[in-house]
Formats: sequence, structure tokens, C-alpha cells
Amino acid sequence: MTFSSLTFLFVFFPVTFLLYAVIRNHTARNILLAAASLVFYAFGEPVAVMIMLISIVLNYVCGRVAAGTRWDRLAVVFAVLVNIGLLAAYKYTGFFVQIVDGLFRLSIPVPQIRLPIGISFFTFQGLSYVIDVYRDKKNVQKNLFSVLLYISFFPQLIAGPIVRYADIAAQIKQREFTPDRIGRGVCRFLFGLAKKVLVANQMGLLADKVFSFGAGQLSTGTAWIGAVCYSLQIFFDFCGYSDMAIGLGCIFGFDFRENFNYPYIAGSIQDFWRRWHISLSTWFKEYVYIPLGGNRKGNARTTLNKWIIFFLTGLWHGANFTFILWGLWHGLWQMLETYQIVPTKKAWFKPLGHVYTLLVVIVGFVLFRADTLAQGFGVLGAMFWPTGGDGGAVSEILALLNPLFFLSFGFALLLSTPVFRVLRQKAEETGRCAVYNYAAYAGSLALFALSVLSLVSSSYNPFIYFRF
Repeated sequence: MTFSSLTFLFVFFPVTFLLYAVIRNHTARNILLAAASLVFYAFGEPVAVMIMLISIVLNYVCGRVAAGTRWDRLAVVFAVLVNIGLLAAYKYTGFFVQIVDGLFRLSIPVPQIRLPIGISFFTFQGLSYVIDVYRDKKNVQKNLFSVLLYISFFPQLIAGPIVRYADIAAQIKQREFTPDRIGRGVCRFLFGLAKKVLVANQMGLLADKVFSFGAGQLSTGTAWIGAVCYSLQIFFDFCGYSDMAIGLGCIFGFDFRENFNYPYIAGSIQDFWRRWHISLSTWFKEYVYIPLGGNRKGNARTTLNKWIIFFLTGLWHGANFTFILWGLWHGLWQMLETYQIVPTKKAWFKPLGHVYTLLVVIVGFVLFRADTLAQGFGVLGAMFWPTGGDGGAVSEILALLNPLFFLSFGFALLLSTPVFRVLRQKAEETGRCAVYNYAAYAGSLALFALSVLSLVSSSYNPFIYFRF
């Protein structure tokens, strides 16, 4: 993490919040948030700050040019080349060199380039800003500082959600800072922290243990344990971070869109992608899928466009064939659903839809988690071909199935469903919102205490999406 979790919780955020509360001038508050964001990023990536600042200035200039009429298209093309080129240079150079070496039997040294944290997120935000200005000139921002705050704002800087400038442009100019917003934001942040620390980390311990062994050492049962635990880990890890970002944004007066909508209750893969990492899927839809023609040019073209989107989605996550195959795997099932080869729209299939979707998703996440395709296929082989595995490895894995794990696992299953949303709706219908809110605040404080205890006693706190 950029800051250690405890440093963020007890030093960085309290200081930033208190200064923000003391300062009354709106412009000064924006300066404070921008400065805090740069400090936040520089703490772990001092050199990468310059990369981000250069990206921000270039996108600002391209946006100003795109707001005109003479060079607007050239500005967009230049912004695409710069942003995608920057991302490719840092994220994919070594991957492409390895491919070239393999194809042509060369020995080009593979460069070891350190990936700046969050580069996939801030480059996509900068690019979306320029494209939006090109499409609607009224979206242009003439104040460089406002663009700086938009792209660098620390809650969502390094792991999203991806935010469009138009969604928060008015809030950069003027926003609320009220006790109600602070209370809601803190509650959302603490629930997100608990998802990460108390659920995702526990699931991650089991998943990491399973994937640390060779596929031949795994039994069918332990392979499934690893696959299920990783599927829960990545969801609560990323969903937890998104909740924290949304909560922090709410505290400071910003309203970010939801990034997850209970994806594990989806009844199809198409439905899953309407619920999973919504900001990324929306970005690809708005800026790649629709410009390619979307679904307006026949089934064959629609299928090709979807394959392109899912290939890019996989590649966006990392320079590894495992990510690419994960994306294409989801593209395959999207295509099968589109042509009703998988009859998701049939009434008789709907009871099976949730099981089918979870199975496809879990299999995909095995490939996503694996270090190599060979490891991924090996784990899948152990899952679907009965095997007893190595006794020692199996014993080590089963030893982690302690009461704390089962408690976390139970909460993971519960929180994968909209149970609290339903309870809130019923509270609103019966006029008991105040009781629900008090219970939520009390619960968030209890979860905060448990999260701090866990952070103090454990060194296992990496966010999965920090490396993307």
C-alpha cells in the first residue's frame, strides 16, 4: 500500500480531514486535497509522481485543444497515443519483448520496469476527460488545477473506481461538507475497510496457500477451496476498496458512482458484467465498444466487438496470458449467451442461471490468479478430475480451516447478497430509518475496532488491484 494502513487511518486521513474542516475557503480546500493527494501518492511512488503530473498536464492541454474546432481530432489522437503509449511502455514492454524473443528465437534482454501504482486508472481517467471534451465542448476545464484534483484525488487514485470528469465537475466547483455526509461517508469507509481486512484477507490466506503448491499436490477438495476463496478474496478486496473510496469521497463532498452491485447473485455472465467493476466495463463500453459499432452492425460485428472488449479487459489487468485468457473466457460465454446457445432467457434455465454463472466466474478466476497458464490449467485439472493430492500439502491447507476462517467465510456469503439493502428498504417502509442508521453506525465502529486489531496483528494487507 502507498501508506501503511495504520498510518493512513491514524495520521494521514485525520490530519487531512481536520485541516479541511478548519479551512472555509473552497479554493483553499481544493488546494489542500490536491496537495494531500500528491503526498499520498509520493509516499510510496516519489518518482512516479512526475509521471502522473506529466500525464495530467498533457491531458489538460489536449482537452483545451479538443475544445476548439480546428485541431480537435488531432488532440484526441495525440491524447490516445500518449496515454496508451505511457501505459504500454510501463506495463507491457517486458511482456512484448518476451513474446518477440519466443517467436523469433531472439535474446533481447527483458527490461525490468517498475510499474507506477494506479497507472491503469489515472491514464484512463485522463483519456476519458479529453474524449468527453471532444464530444461536448462544454466539458472543457480551463483551470489546470481542477484537472489535477480530478485525476489525482487520493481516495480513488490508485485502484478506482474510474471517474468521469463530467460526473464530478460541479462538485469540484462547489460541494457540501455536512455532518450527514461525514457520518454516511465514515460508515461506508469503515464497512469497506472491514470487507478488506476481516473478509478478503482471511480468504486470501487460504487462496495463497493453495496456489503456493504445485497443481499435482492439490486434492480436488483443496483445489476447490482455493478457487472459491480467491473468488471471494478478489471481490471483497476490490469492493472493499471501492467502498472506502466512495466513503472518503462522500466525506469531502464528492459522489462517486457505485462500482459493484452484488455480482455473485447474477443469473448470467452478461448480468455479471453489469454488476462487476462497473466503472471499467462502462469505460470500455463508452470509449471502445460503441465507437467500434457496438451492436448496431449485425450479430457478427457485435460478436467481434465483444471479443475485442474482453481481450482488452483481460490485457488491461496485466501483462500475462493468464489475464488475456480470463478476458477471452468471459467473452466466450457472452457470445454463447448472445446466440442463446446458453439459454439464459428461457424460464426453465433461470433457476440454474446462478449456479452456471458462479461456475464460469470461479473457473475464470483460477486463470486470473495463476502465475502461468500451466499452473491455471493444473489447478482446474485438480478441480474437475478427482485426485487425492499430496498428504502434506493437503494437511497444511486444511489446518487453516479454523473457526476464524469459517466466521469470515460466513460473512462473505452473507455480504455477497443484498441483505442489508433489503433491511434498509424495510426500515424506510416502516419508518425506522433512524434505528437502522444508529445500528449501522454502531456496527461500523465495532467493525473498525476489529479491523484495527487485525491490522496490528497481521502484516498481510495488500490490495490486489494496486498492481494493475
